[in-house]
Amino acid sequence: MTRKDPTHEHGLRYQADDNISLPLALGLGLQLTALIVSIPILIPTVVLRAAGASEAYLSWAVFAAVAICGAATMLQARRIGRLGAGYVIIMSSSTAFIGPSIDAIESGGAALLVTLVVVASLFQFLLSARLALFRRILTPTVSGAVLMLVPVTAMPSVLGMLDRVPDGSPAHVAPLCAIATVLVIAVIALKASGALRLWAPVIGVVAGSVVGALFGLYDFGRIDDAPWVGLPDVAWPGIDLDFGPAFWSLLPPFLLVTLIVTLRSISSSVAVQSVSWRQKRAVDFRAVQGAVNVDGISNLLCGLAGTVPNTGYSVSAALAELTGVAARRVGIATGAMFVVLAFFPKALAAVLAIPGPVVGGYLGVLMAMLFLVGIKVLVQDGLEYRKGLIVGIAFWIGLGFEIDMIFPEQAAAFAGGLFSNAMTTGGLAAILMTLFVELTKSRRLRMASTLELSALPKISEFLRSFAKREGWHSDMADRLEAVGEECLLNLVPPEDEAATASRPRRLRLVAYRDNVGAVLEFTAAPSDDNIQDQLVVLGDLGDDASIEHEASLRLLRHLASSVRHQQYHDIDIVTVHVKVPTRAAES
Repeated sequence: MTRKDPTHEHGLRYQADDNISLPLALGLGLQLTALIVSIPILIPTVVLRAAGASEAYLSWAVFAAVAICGAATMLQARRIGRLGAGYVIIMSSSTAFIGPSIDAIESGGAALLVTLVVVASLFQFLLSARLALFRRILTPTVSGAVLMLVPVTAMPSVLGMLDRVPDGSPAHVAPLCAIATVLVIAVIALKASGALRLWAPVIGVVAGSVVGALFGLYDFGRIDDAPWVGLPDVAWPGIDLDFGPAFWSLLPPFLLVTLIVTLRSISSSVAVQSVSWRQKRAVDFRAVQGAVNVDGISNLLCGLAGTVPNTGYSVSAALAELTGVAARRVGIATGAMFVVLAFFPKALAAVLAIPGPVVGGYLGVLMAMLFLVGIKVLVQDGLEYRKGLIVGIAFWIGLGFEIDMIFPEQAAAFAGGLFSNAMTTGGLAAILMTLFVELTKSRRLRMASTLELSALPKISEFLRSFAKREGWHSDMADRLEAVGEECLLNLVPPEDEAATASRPRRLRLVAYRDNVGAVLEFTAAPSDDNIQDQLVVLGDLGDDASIEHEASLRLLRHLASSVRHQQYHDIDIVTVHVKVPTRAAES
């Protein structure tokens, strides 16, 4: 029997580590650039004009925002130590910071904005370094809910673009442009295969732009007026180190928004990972930490430059689903185009001249794909009753606040309208419900030892004592003991690695009861191999695995109902769910 080609099974032509041709990388990079580059232009413009900033400062802030977004996007596509995700994550200005940024400039000038953004970036470094501590709260369930709420937050702006045409334009022009864009993208994506599918979005944008040009919607005047090459005068506002009342009153909302934006970046990283490989893989939280670190660097630079903070956008996940390309080179090409466009105003104007209905139609398709990516993240993590309830309540709370159906007057008055954002309210609701579930779980038993085979008797005694405390039969005690043994065998480092270690690695084991059985949580120093991934590809390990190791994995898969291996830079956490055998449950 021939084995199915995973490329066709999953619809992914190029996964993250594949080398793609330069024309393909540039073509897809151009699509992402055309879609996103307006954001770091429009958001600083909205903030600074609303706050009454000078035109010189505005020009400088827009230039800095586009250049920093490009550099950060390229860094995200790389994996340099603890920096970068190694995936296509597009960095751009964050809409969540619009309100707090305006308040900062109005309260203490642009120098206060610099101080607050710098402090917020340091908070992101702290979140990244201690991400393992937040793992019970910032879960795939929370990430999936936030991803599903991204289109809810974006849709008012997207739908607003559909009729954004010059005054005096015929009423039928905007619908024709939008319909042409969506129709071409949908037809090609649904029916085409091979290389043609890769170009579905750009073909749709070109088709919509051609229709717009026929009716005078494509702004050729913007291109003619823009210079070929230009660099604005440096207009750095300085930094406010007084730390007065305005700083302390604005710091809490800035940190809260930073937490929400970081959660969005985590969700973006999880989403991109879920669509970047042909073979299903466990989420690599080291890559998530790298993504958050780049967020911190990006926002530190934004703060020092005096512009609006950035966040990672998950639109590249939707594009990967649509085109079947998730290669890192697309991220590098996109970032490079951002940087180039920052120095070439005429090229930037050519992108900005695309009619609003065309951009709205294109973005609407990608938002629909992104909603499905959020569902995919939830299903991949196992969408049981409690998780489904958390996601359902969080989604409807976010939607209700976004469309002003839940306490609209109070929401608009609180913290400058912060809770009028679906991602903020829905994300916080998901976090609070997840935290409640964690705090109300049964009492946990803990033990610690060295990570070596000699710890097995201590682990066995601990697990039998745990089973006795819960009133389970000996069958459950035997199963827990066997699971503990197999997990230890898979976590213990090879002899040569252990011999070169400066000190013995430590192991912490936590056991507690859930609604169907027991949960065992093994925490140890980091390693390179992921047990969860090995269980997925069991049978295809080949010569890379010994017979004993493969037998151990098979036994673990048989004994445990689920195994989740979370790898961070500073720690590995293996969470094993063990169901109670029938006899033990009836005892």
